[in-house]
Amino acid sequence: MLGSPFDVCHVGVVLRVVLGVQAVVALAVSVQAASAGDAFNRWSQVAVVTLSASLFWLVVACAGKRWVNTLSDWTQTCVALALGAIAGGLAQYGGALLNEYLIGERALTGWPQVSAMMTGAALSALALGWLRHRARSVVPAHATARLAELQARIRPHFLFNTLNTAIALVQIDPQRAERVLEDLAELFRQALQSPSTMSTLRDEVSLAKRYLDIEALRFGERMKVRWDVDEAAGGAKVPALVLQPLVENAVHHGIEVDPQGGWIVVRAVVQGGQVVLTVSNSVPLQLPLQGREGHGMALRNVRQRLKLMHDVVADFDARLQQSTDGRQPPVYVVRMVLPLPSETSA
Repeated sequence: MLGSPFDVCHVGVVLRVVLGVQAVVALAVSVQAASAGDAFNRWSQVAVVTLSASLFWLVVACAGKRWVNTLSDWTQTCVALALGAIAGGLAQYGGALLNEYLIGERALTGWPQVSAMMTGAALSALALGWLRHRARSVVPAHATARLAELQARIRPHFLFNTLNTAIALVQIDPQRAERVLEDLAELFRQALQSPSTMSTLRDEVSLAKRYLDIEALRFGERMKVRWDVDEAAGGAKVPALVLQPLVENAVHHGIEVDPQGGWIVVRAVVQGGQVVLTVSNSVPLQLPLQGREGHGMALRNVRQRLKLMHDVVADFDARLQQSTDGRQPPVYVVRMVLPLPSETSA
């Protein structure tokens, strides 16, 4: 669930929580250390306990997030603190038993375990505070501003051209004119959605096809489009209005500037439980630099929104690819790797 403070099932969140806890512990044990080496030895002795406690907390929180998300904020806090205390106590006791097994020193109970439980609860409160801040910042102000700028990019000339085309079709093909206006209305409906709206790749492909159908009326044979989308990839979760700007860039910078026209290929395949989505377009040989200009803002926006939704699980790359032998024209390729929901991949 996007925006939930207990959405800790992402690799990026796990790494941040684990490293954050270790950093706090390292600072705490270094207070009484006589040297850097002594501080490292002290930290290494407690790292096993704190690491196991952190992973236990994350695994339980991930497994029970659906239930915890139904509780009030106060009850969630109590559950998180209790879970931290249990994790700290169990980890301390396990570490004591391991120490007894390795060096024969008897495992201590009582105050050491209480102290570990208090520490676990405190670190749990710190982690919960960060997770709540992260949940509230899923769409920060600067990302919202960039999305608003991106949503405004349905250029005025595109609107005017579409309306003029629809007017011209009214007399000769009224049904086609109606379809054009329906496609245009759907584009603007999507553009006016909230920046935090979640969509599926299937819906984004449908919207991008509407856009390219409109542009096909203007470019005709100059624009060739090929779709190769695996049906199983359609369930991938993506931010709303994430694919249309990419195909719009492909039209504007790869076809519109080339008198000979060009091509666009959209491909989505499922590989190892992930969806690999690529948007490729031809680049005019005589205007290579112009064909690349203007991609930056849309690409930065898409990259940032994917990171906010999927963290390190998603990947994004865009580059101009040259042929190895130099005989083939360059191709601009945007590549996204998206996680596929487990219920979809199954």
